[in-house]
Amino acid sequence: MLTLDVLGPGGPYRSRRVETIQDLTGNPVATLSLAPSLYVVRAMQALGRTPELPLDARIAAFAAAGRAFATQSIAGLTPAEYQHTVSAVTGIPITVVRNATEEIARAAEQIQHNVRKARPVGAVDSWRDPLSRGGAAVWSRRGEVFAVHAAGNHPAVHQGWLDALALGYRVAVRPSRREPFTPHRLITALRAAGFGERILLLPTDHTVADEVLRHADLGMVYGGADVVRKYAGDRRVLPQGPGRSKILLTAETDWEPVLDTLVESISSGGGVGCVNATGILVEGDPAPVAAALAERLAALPSLPATDERAVLPVAPIGLARRWDQHLRQRATGTKAWLGGDGIVDDLGDGSAVLRPAVHQLDSPFAEQLGVELGFPCAWVAPWDRDAGIRPLRDTLVLTAVTTDADLIDELVAEPTIGNVYLGEHPTPWMAPGLPHDGYLAEFLMRTKTVLR
Repeated sequence: MLTLDVLGPGGPYRSRRVETIQDLTGNPVATLSLAPSLYVVRAMQALGRTPELPLDARIAAFAAAGRAFATQSIAGLTPAEYQHTVSAVTGIPITVVRNATEEIARAAEQIQHNVRKARPVGAVDSWRDPLSRGGAAVWSRRGEVFAVHAAGNHPAVHQGWLDALALGYRVAVRPSRREPFTPHRLITALRAAGFGERILLLPTDHTVADEVLRHADLGMVYGGADVVRKYAGDRRVLPQGPGRSKILLTAETDWEPVLDTLVESISSGGGVGCVNATGILVEGDPAPVAAALAERLAALPSLPATDERAVLPVAPIGLARRWDQHLRQRATGTKAWLGGDGIVDDLGDGSAVLRPAVHQLDSPFAEQLGVELGFPCAWVAPWDRDAGIRPLRDTLVLTAVTTDADLIDELVAEPTIGNVYLGEHPTPWMAPGLPHDGYLAEFLMRTKTVLR
């Protein structure tokens, strides 16, 4: 049994109230301390009094922490043991967890490059810059303490708040109780590398969670549509909701050569990410595309998540059956090309593989295009020029297989489309220094004129 303590201002803290974390087969794996309300309030107040770490020290600490996270034993776990634990508890394929480990380490080691990308080209980092003698825009924080309600669907989400720490914010992370292992490991490495008590891990239950946000200057919250609605009017909080990523195939292009791109977009990383494609819109007959996708996705193997060949997510059998029932309800009135007879593949040990699903819709405005599930699931719909870009709105990543420059102009200009990839680029593609859902620094920072 692993013990995951609160990482607070006075060092590790073991609460009287703990939660037992089980693996997919029901075996206990770890106990997670849950911080009580009074502790959270005092910890956040202490965080606000903690001085900023100088920039050079921050960058050096990030580099050391990134190397340690990926290569060293931390809190009693080797990298391989950590990766196996995450896979066994969450059902994310072990190779996906391993890749995420490298991504997080790389993001930490390249943090200075990444945050500089977000700074306006006309701004400087400090009022001490010689340019301020004649007047300069200085890149300045909008606050001092940043809080995160983290997601547990993928380890790599914890790259998302690193920029705040690099920009000088003091950071408090409330981890997902589904997967607290990654933030516990990462924050332990960051604290040991030099950040100390400038970063906290505050696991809580839902009744205490808002205390973490209430006592921060700014915050970021991951969740579904309900979370987005809850915080939509709060300018202090940046909600990170469903991705609803999509692919558009226009009539003047041939879809067969990009079938690999479609399959990768839907299923890579286990199909659990906000960047995985869920909507495929086809100008013309969508049936051949749906049939080809179903054939390819049906060939993916059902294996335990810790198997090196695993590519699909695994869940406890009860949860898998609830996912299956939910899919059946949402798919009413659609044509099932794959998954219509169920997506649960029982492994016989209390867990089940979540198999892919492909359904064909009658309209580009069908409500299913906004449905995002925790496994590879594609809704294939017809699209035409009369529909325009309305069905493509509210999309984190859109891969557009088209040569229509006017249409591309519209897609790039549409405010609710986060990223546009043209041609054979899968929706999960990402690169260091490029924005995911905009740069986080756009929310954290502002420019102010300083004249010396």
